[in-house]
Amino acid sequence: MLFLLRISQGIDWLNAKFGVLANSMIVLSCVVSAGNAMSRYAFDLSSNAWLEVQWYMFSVAVMLGASYTLQRNEHVRVDIFYMQLSERGQLWVDIIGGLLFLLPACLLFMWLAWPIFWQSFLINEASNNAGGLLRWPVKALLPLGFALLSLQGISEIIKRIGALQGYTVIDAKYERPQQ
Repeated sequence: MLFLLRISQGIDWLNAKFGVLANSMIVLSCVVSAGNAMSRYAFDLSSNAWLEVQWYMFSVAVMLGASYTLQRNEHVRVDIFYMQLSERGQLWVDIIGGLLFLLPACLLFMWLAWPIFWQSFLINEASNNAGGLLRWPVKALLPLGFALLSLQGISEIIKRIGALQGYTVIDAKYERPQQ
């Protein structure tokens, strides 16, 4: 179990790095958006590439930030009964949910996304818009994002099994967002 917990730490470290990248994409996309708007309205200069790079940055934020969100236990969950369970019960729900829903869905989406990326890569797909960017790099985010989310799901399952067996203590408390 200790070996698996070390693997889990490595996965957490990797996804934390991608989380920093995802967070920075939000800030950077706001800067690019403001700069693009300013140059368009003040100087009548614009390019489709600036619009597309914003779309790409949001794609990075979503696809590479999902695993980090899961790691921080800030993902969306259906908590009708979850909040009323004991901590052990919540750990079991997380393990079962990860094994039955999260991992199969991520693996399916990754498998379905790979040919979309690969075909785009093989033909060196680019935007149809004048001044547009290559499309295959952003399509690579689909299988990569689901692979990272799968890895984080495995990490979370390992940590919860370790917590149930007394090898580790995790703070898996979920607080419902204030409405």
